[in-house]
Amino acid sequence: MKYFEDEVHSGNWDEVEKYLSGFTKVDDNRYSMKIFFEIRKQKYLEALDKHDLSKAVEILVKDLKVFATFNEELFKEITQLLTLENFRENEQLSKYGDTKSARAIMLVELKKLIEANPLFRDKLQFPNLRNSRLRTLINQRTTDLLCNYSLNWQHQLCKNPRPNPDIKTLFVDHSCGQPNGARAPSPANNPILGGLPKAGGFPPLGAHGPFQPTPAPVPAPLAGWMSNPSTVTHPAVSGGAIGLGPSSIPAALKHPRTPTNPSVDYPSGDSDHVSKRTRPMGISDEVNLPANVLTVTFPGHGHSQTFNAPDDLPKAVARTLNQGSSPMSMDFHPVQQTLLLVGTNVGDIALWEIGSRERLVSKNFKVWDLSACSMPLQAALVKDPAVSVNRVIWSPDGSLFGVAYSRHIVQIYSYHGGDEVRQHLEIDAHVGGVNDLAFSHPNKQLCVVTCGDDKTIKVWEATNGTKQYTFEGHEASVYSVCPHYKENIQFIFSTAIDGKIKAWLYDNMGSRVDYEAPGRWCTTMAYSADGTRLFSCGTSKDGESFIVEWNESEGAVKRSYQGFRKRSLGVVQFDTTKNRYLAAGDDFSIKFWDMDNVQPLTSVDADGGLPASPRIRFNKDGSLLAVSANDNGIKILANSDGMRLLRTLENLSYDASRTSEAPKPTINPISAAAAAVVATSAGLADRSASVVAIAGMNGDARSLGDVKPRITEESSDKSKIWKLTEISEPSQCRSLRLPENLRVTKISRLIFTNSGNAILALASNAIHLLWKWQRSERNSNGKATASVPPQLWQPSSGILMTNDVADTNPEEAVPCFALSKNDSYVMSASGGKISLFNMMTFKTMATFMPPPPPATFLAFHPQDNNIIAIGMDDSTIQIYNVRVDEVKSKLKGHSKRITGLAFSHVLSVLVSSGADSQVFLLACFLQYIA
Repeated sequence: MKYFEDEVHSGNWDEVEKYLSGFTKVDDNRYSMKIFFEIRKQKYLEALDKHDLSKAVEILVKDLKVFATFNEELFKEITQLLTLENFRENEQLSKYGDTKSARAIMLVELKKLIEANPLFRDKLQFPNLRNSRLRTLINQRTTDLLCNYSLNWQHQLCKNPRPNPDIKTLFVDHSCGQPNGARAPSPANNPILGGLPKAGGFPPLGAHGPFQPTPAPVPAPLAGWMSNPSTVTHPAVSGGAIGLGPSSIPAALKHPRTPTNPSVDYPSGDSDHVSKRTRPMGISDEVNLPANVLTVTFPGHGHSQTFNAPDDLPKAVARTLNQGSSPMSMDFHPVQQTLLLVGTNVGDIALWEIGSRERLVSKNFKVWDLSACSMPLQAALVKDPAVSVNRVIWSPDGSLFGVAYSRHIVQIYSYHGGDEVRQHLEIDAHVGGVNDLAFSHPNKQLCVVTCGDDKTIKVWEATNGTKQYTFEGHEASVYSVCPHYKENIQFIFSTAIDGKIKAWLYDNMGSRVDYEAPGRWCTTMAYSADGTRLFSCGTSKDGESFIVEWNESEGAVKRSYQGFRKRSLGVVQFDTTKNRYLAAGDDFSIKFWDMDNVQPLTSVDADGGLPASPRIRFNKDGSLLAVSANDNGIKILANSDGMRLLRTLENLSYDASRTSEAPKPTINPISAAAAAVVATSAGLADRSASVVAIAGMNGDARSLGDVKPRITEESSDKSKIWKLTEISEPSQCRSLRLPENLRVTKISRLIFTNSGNAILALASNAIHLLWKWQRSERNSNGKATASVPPQLWQPSSGILMTNDVADTNPEEAVPCFALSKNDSYVMSASGGKISLFNMMTFKTMATFMPPPPPATFLAFHPQDNNIIAIGMDDSTIQIYNVRVDEVKSKLKGHSKRITGLAFSHVLSVLVSSGADSQVFLLACFLQYIA
């Protein structure tokens, strides 16, 4: 590998291919095909970068045309690069840096493809030779017949010699394996992994992103399971997709979606999901995930290291709600921690605000469009109109929620804050009951995964309901699904009522796993919040219940938890929280386990009144636990943080209800509103701000009770709640001076990019500086760090992003800038005109709004980058549409210059702050703009 790496870094492409051809050919498998494609694509791009068109055409015809057989559209797009003055004008190549960094990034992917390619197995690590190895061989047989006799002699010494031995090397003594195969077959010979298709369709070019992900052939958790005896013979898809964009492997999602704990943290640096739609001109759109709401923070508690039940488990009854019918499924909002979605046994759904005990939404089951339903469904509803909810679940960002019913139907609603719920999609999904529902995000596209009595799993596009995949292979009704993301691969676990576990990639190649769950009946699966540990919970037909942890690398049960009633009176439900605890409803109580201890930690009966197998659900940070109760009730258990959160919201609701009785304001179209609740660590005083009425653009007041606080979750470890830490020693800090050669005297503004791999600065001389961290051995993820210096980045054209400063006084100017969510655009001003720059090419896309007055603060609209909020020095806020070059509205209310602007998509508000020490909140603002 070292020689190969050196040649790639040097760009000796002929030698790279020649050396590689000694091990594999381009059509051996999809790994090899992807390797050769990436090398030839890089060679082609370098020729284009040097404007050597004749060389580029030669590479296109001789080297790249072979791939046109597999993806003609891709080949056409590669060909069209010849027509561009700079291939970086292509959106998917806009983040292509210089040649050196591009080679380094490509090499990271090539190494992963080579390591995953079965043809390279046992060829990447040079064996360690024992001293006097040659003497050993000579002693085994005469030197003149070294190869033939030595190998045969070694084979004769085998304990279990095979008729046709597979002897590969003289470096170590040969020994045949066990006759029955004591070890699992290597992936190269595995019947599942071995059937690698040599040709196949490649996905179309993806949306604009930092880099294109490169899936591994099969995720490690599935590979181990497949090495076990199995009747499955479906071939697996291997290798990554061939694409035009620069190569890279984004960081895995830290908190993947599971059917029992929706905790996806999608907006991680390299894998920012950007929803785009075609525009004739202007800036590309992007969706701002997750929702932005008012923030409430509370101190955390350290984990107890004793066997006693820790204090951070929610055990005290804080609320009792009367649902009106028996709860069948519950799910907390992923952002608004006290918002609970409930589905019942008569088909009702409800949305509760736990803090205020208010039922915001209540809906009975109703088919939205009966004429669009299948005849079997219409006949079933006429025969027996009784329908139950089997599953309710929020989408990862909380903007949608899904309801799976016991009759054919899945309904998807959109949520817009408060009590505003709208019909989004109705899908006649399965013949019979829809038993489970989950959201997943394959190929950066939000999808709905369903399973049902018809023994199938189906994947639907979440925006329009188009069916993407149907997975068939189960021999019984499918009971649950568990989508997951690991090692750059999206896959789905499914379980059926015969206890079979199967796993599927998003293709039509069949299941990759065929295993049996303990109990062999109704089983659900879930990952811990950080996605590193896999658990399943199930109950047998005889009432025996199991919770087990799986060893993903081996496909075997790693740990089986004890403490269940010998004969459970129902199917046990479970959930996980804090990457540490398991909980299950059993024996009229809730039982808790530490994930690392098979013995139960404790159990609580929630003051009695629970069914035999209550249904349970944690909120995202584990401070609240919803439990189904007898008499159509729901009990909310809380720990100390949960209690504090509920009390805070109760006080907010009370204060807001009092202020809502006050007369409507008449002095301004914008009325002041502010709410800040901060409960800090011990020793810091509580601080709060009074809550006043919120007025919309039309002057109508509404209560702040519609604004739902949440616990901030900025830490990558969700089991830890933020605490203040005093830094008293210099050794606790690490500093790094960023390189610059532009003689900058002062940095006026500084910001990290959303992907976390760069810093953008605006200097006092109106020039922008961009420092990027590259992937390297010392910085494998390419993220910002003080351990490795970044590079001051400029495009090959050498141009700078420089603001207009004509007729401005630098001492009076207020520099400001804003970065789009996908890091593609920066909007900036230094006292003069506002400039819009392309971050990849540094080109100025537009300048507008010359002073006076100058801009003092800038913000992109969360859903449409063409809409910009501009705070002005004259205290006004202007809403500007870049695409049509028009000021859409002008907002007044502040008395001094604007110092801050922030949008909230879910709450439909724009918050502004001014030098007059006031904070204004513009209600219903986003709908107004739309």
